[in-house]
Amino acid sequence: MKTILRGALALTSLVALSACGSDLITGGPLIRPGEPLGQIQVVNTSVDPLDAVLLSDCSASTYGLNRLPRGTSIRPGGAYSFTVSAGCWDVMAGTIGYGDGKQRIQVPAGSIQQVRVR
Repeated sequence: MKTILRGALALTSLVALSACGSDLITGGPLIRPGEPLGQIQVVNTSVDPLDAVLLSDCSASTYGLNRLPRGTSIRPGGAYSFTVSAGCWDVMAGTIGYGDGKQRIQVPAGSIQQVRVR
């Protein structure tokens, strides 16, 4: 019985750690259930396409993974919008091999906040 109990506790701990690790890797969910929503619009004012946009809740320890759909980039002069829960967000966008821009923004409920990347 003790072996089964220890196994169950170990499995529960592993599941809890993997859930936390997932947010550390991804930057957390863009939409948290039950919270009001807003939008982050990433505007490309540079001369190169933006290949990656990383968004994370300000409390996450990393910027997370690229949030653009596979095969998508933001062309110069173009924009891409993300629906997110209202609150504090860290935004990083860039061109692979050329550099990136970082910004911390507050997204009020019902608003669209623009992040311009040069």
